[in-house]
Amino acid sequence: MLLKMAQYNNIPDFDSLPPVAGMPQGCAWGFFDKDGKKDVYGCLNLLTPDVVKEAYKEARDGVSFSLNYPMDFIRMYSPRQPTEHKVITWREDLKMGDALVLDDAVSFNTQSSTQWDSLLHFGHQASDCFYHGTKVTKEQLMRDSRTYDPEKTLPTLDHWHDRGGLVGRGILLDYRAYAQAKGIEYTPFSRHVITTADLEAVAAHQGTEFRQGDILFVRSGFDEDLAPLDGEQQNEKMTQGGWGAIGIEGTEATAKWFWNKHFSAVAGDMLGFEVYPPVNSEGKPDQGAHLVLHQWFLAMFGLPIGEHFKLNELAEYCAKAGRVASQCTCTDPRDALTEVEPSGTHSGDALFRITAAERLQRGRRPKHRLGGVRSTAFDAYAS
Repeated sequence: MLLKMAQYNNIPDFDSLPPVAGMPQGCAWGFFDKDGKKDVYGCLNLLTPDVVKEAYKEARDGVSFSLNYPMDFIRMYSPRQPTEHKVITWREDLKMGDALVLDDAVSFNTQSSTQWDSLLHFGHQASDCFYHGTKVTKEQLMRDSRTYDPEKTLPTLDHWHDRGGLVGRGILLDYRAYAQAKGIEYTPFSRHVITTADLEAVAAHQGTEFRQGDILFVRSGFDEDLAPLDGEQQNEKMTQGGWGAIGIEGTEATAKWFWNKHFSAVAGDMLGFEVYPPVNSEGKPDQGAHLVLHQWFLAMFGLPIGEHFKLNELAEYCAKAGRVASQCTCTDPRDALTEVEPSGTHSGDALFRITAAERLQRGRRPKHRLGGVRSTAFDAYAS
């Protein structure tokens, strides 16, 4: 389906957004609505044809990188379902004759590795609503894909297909490399805060220029240090740091900065993009309900968050090639509703092309509409 895409000139800054009844100043509900219909794409609307055409100018190196970690990348303790993988033979398991055929059957939680959080993953806690005031039940989201949202009014990831996926200019802010260059010491397995001032400093250090509609990637080093470890070692590292994890500072001021930059999506190689654990009104570490940026980005801006992106190889290439921007594309699996896992990206002025070529979930029809459908075969191309 070819959608008519609006142009967005003179986007109001955070403080100038029209007020939304019952919501904090800066809530963007209604801003992207068209023809009297509630928006379901959020900041992906900023990926207009003109923005995409400019992004393709960045693709010229012929180099590609995958940004996906393996599906069983998170091996430490988690209350979420672990990844389960079975190999099924037609001969022995399915009794379908003598043909030499192998199938994969994979069961997993979509938060288990590289993935996008959708606008129905984390709600605004005070109003008990998701993006654009959406209220939905677990039972509705578990319906057949033909009946759960026939009018396409829910901001789930499967609707990304209707606008052709995510295509735009990707920029990588390499905080780890910047910290090493500036003598800033930290462990990613701690509540180390990356501020917006830090992001501005990294951009200046790299010579990176922000543009409207950019897809922002931030490298911290968390995932690349976690990936080689087995489950026991991952638990030990996290326990040593009090189960803290590096991330972007979770404040309203941070949210304001991100809105005013007009990114179309943001992602990082971190546990939750924002620093973890969050703190409550008394400044004490608290549970996930106090994740500030998840509420602002997903529920109030409509800004997708990517987590656990594999950025180290991309960063190394960018540093050697002197690249600061790229062209990036991503599509989620058709049945992805809440989270999708991308795994391709290109560094510098390279092309990031992320496509759901493989899903490896044949055992059952995926029903992910809220958090982050994992897609293990996103291909990234830089050319």
